[in-house]
Amino acid sequence: MVSAAEQLAQNVNLSAFGKAEDLQRRIWFTLGALIVYRLGTFIPIPGINPEAFAETFNRASTGILGLFNTFAGGAVERMAIFALNIMPYISASIIMQLMTSVNKRLEELKKEGEQGRKTINQYTRYLTVLLATFQAYGISVGLQGMQTQAGPVVMNPGWFFQASTVITLVGGTVFLMWLGEQVTQRGIGNGISLIIFAGIVAGMPSALAGLFELSRQGSISILLVFAVLALMVVVVLCIVFMERAQRRLLIQYPKRQVGNKMMQGNASHLPLKINTAGVIPPIFASSLLLLPTTAAQFAVGPDGEGASEWLTTVTSMLGYGQPLHMAIYAGLIMFFAFFYTAVVFNPQETADNLRKYGGYIPGIRPGAKTAEYIDYVLTRITTVGALYIAAVCLLPEIMIANTPVPATFAAVLGGTSLLIAVSVTMDTVAQIQSHLLAHQYEGLIKKAQLKGATPSSRRGKRR
Repeated sequence: MVSAAEQLAQNVNLSAFGKAEDLQRRIWFTLGALIVYRLGTFIPIPGINPEAFAETFNRASTGILGLFNTFAGGAVERMAIFALNIMPYISASIIMQLMTSVNKRLEELKKEGEQGRKTINQYTRYLTVLLATFQAYGISVGLQGMQTQAGPVVMNPGWFFQASTVITLVGGTVFLMWLGEQVTQRGIGNGISLIIFAGIVAGMPSALAGLFELSRQGSISILLVFAVLALMVVVVLCIVFMERAQRRLLIQYPKRQVGNKMMQGNASHLPLKINTAGVIPPIFASSLLLLPTTAAQFAVGPDGEGASEWLTTVTSMLGYGQPLHMAIYAGLIMFFAFFYTAVVFNPQETADNLRKYGGYIPGIRPGAKTAEYIDYVLTRITTVGALYIAAVCLLPEIMIANTPVPATFAAVLGGTSLLIAVSVTMDTVAQIQSHLLAHQYEGLIKKAQLKGATPSSRRGKRR
């Protein structure tokens, strides 16, 4: 039996969108914020020789730096003010969530509700600035040591360049952090995810054009191009299916007496998503992989010059398609899939709420046994979800290792990028539909109030 809310959701159409002025303002604000972000990816930091840096980046773009550039919307290859992107904030969020699980003080703050959440967010911002400063300083030192055939990358090296680079890059990260929060509050939500989404989508047209250009030049066959595009379609369909997949637990409510009437017991479902963590695991895993290797990539000079032997070895081993990189990436994705699911879903709290309202799972005793059963089911489906995410995200690694597809294409249109793009798109559409649904509910309430008003009260309102 379809509920009234589901029927109303099915009737959401463009005419309702035209009347939802608040939603239109939110969408325009979100688009404006993303345009500001894209403009910032084209503003280079001061003191850089563009030709020399382009030569350096082209040499290192086949590694993990190419993935970093994809998430940054091309800001790294231009060494723009948003080159660090939002990754330091994501790394800080990871650390704070891990600390919340082991530190009693932070755990108490988390339980304090809105005020505690604000305090933890403030600590996360401070840690973001610290991590961004560390990364920016490493980049500034690495840039000063680069020498290319076009000359040095830094035109006037020294402490002034280091200071200006750190201030510029840290300021860009802090601005994006603030911009993401504004999109979440005043836009259509998912501010941080939308910023990463915008960077990925911006590189897709050029990646497709580059792939067809390589086919035209004869570097790769046209059959391989169409095979890759067909694989992309299959991956998108798989992502949509898995992101919508749920395991529904039957919840039964007993009969209850209200006044002199005996209310019939009803049944509902507790939906458990296969991928409860969403796009968080690949973003967190990529962020942790990028954190220690960003400075290492910049420290490697032409043909490996200017870097110690161990640094060159680590950089090459963590490159795209390398077994060590794939193993660490898959392990981090699996870990964060379980970790973030445990953060956002508490089986014990869910079981307590069911017992509080008289609900129970047929065949399972309320309380601790219900919590154990929910945790058992959640662990099994999270295992499937974590394997699915790891398989999708390792797709570009496999493409690079076994086909002549360029690494830049695999980074932009590979499994990780497609997972983030499709998931964020689905979440954004859901946010828009919820706003439209709320707007239609408001319209129905106003109509009901007008119908319930007496003729005298209507005449009074006209006066």
